[in-house]
Amino acid sequence: MSDAQTSGAQPAGLSAEDKKLVTLARATRARTGAAEGAAVRDSDGRTYAAATVDLPSLQVSALGVCVAMAVASGSGGLEAARCATWPARACRFTAATSGAT
Repeated sequence: MSDAQTSGAQPAGLSAEDKKLVTLARATRARTGAAEGAAVRDSDGRTYAAATVDLPSLQVSALGVCVAMAVASGSGGLEAARCATWPARACRFTAATSGAT
């Protein structure tokens, strides 16, 4: 991986908790060799990190895996999400609103 891919530089203006999410997303992406890594923090402060699932029979974005893990753990809501991709691009995410907070 190039220096740009593994750079520890953090985006400006993030809180310490959001920087943790960036670090988790980047580490997950780098560890798995996936094009996309993501991390989310739920309303209880728990964090979840995952990489893209890209199998012939199933494709799920890293962010989608994180959300599924949080829901499966009984999370009542999400506070923040961060994605790390290479090459840099926006993570795929479709949000649906519900009555849950």
